[in-house]
Amino acid sequence: MECRPTVKDIFEYINRIAPFDCQCEWDNSGFLVGCKDNEVRKIGVVLDITTDAVRYAAENGIDLIVSHHPVIFRAVKHFTDGDLPFMLAKNGISAICAHTNLDIAKGGVNDALAEVLGFENVSDFADSGDLSMIRVAQISETDGESLAKYVAEKLGASVCLADSGKKIRKVAFCGGSANEFVSDVAENGCDAYITGELKHHEFLDALEIGVTVITAGHFETENPVVAVLAEKLKNNFNAEVDIIPQNSPIKHF
Repeated sequence: MECRPTVKDIFEYINRIAPFDCQCEWDNSGFLVGCKDNEVRKIGVVLDITTDAVRYAAENGIDLIVSHHPVIFRAVKHFTDGDLPFMLAKNGISAICAHTNLDIAKGGVNDALAEVLGFENVSDFADSGDLSMIRVAQISETDGESLAKYVAEKLGASVCLADSGKKIRKVAFCGGSANEFVSDVAENGCDAYITGELKHHEFLDALEIGVTVITAGHFETENPVVAVLAEKLKNNFNAEVDIIPQNSPIKHF
């Protein structure tokens, strides 16, 4: 009978497909909770490690959660009952979090987003650095409103549009909160930029430099990678893989 993987085995696999040393310097991706030598019978994959996600994992025999967003992001001075890392450890659940390294990786967050959006002729925006998480697609000519409706339909999301009025042929996109890249995509000759969220003044800045911007939700633009990552783990390990049920924490009325 094939041996069960350990947490270390799964960490090393994720490190091969989305190297942790490629993460942004401000990030905290990696093996964050648990014991690397623990045997893993069941893996849970989810975008965010929340209280509900930990409860689901504990109730369903999950030994390891693999998430996109880090369960520990900023420095903390203590963990007590009710804190998520404490809850994980108390229930014997390890956590590996692949954040910006999975944004950058081939087949990661932004390639999963491209797949859901049905974009072809997709290329990397840059070869290295933070900008390498952006993808660019050449599409049939369209306008801002039509593209916004298309994105909303494909992602099942409520979208926001700031329309420059230009015809759109070259689209840059990056899931999540990728607000810092608007000027870069403009300088690269992109007509539109799709991301998860922007602030009011960032919409205004985009219009000033002639870029149509569409925001479709942080959760909605990143969550497609959960199913992709779950499938990769299922195909490479002798362990059950479960997608932990999760919806966006934001409701639109």
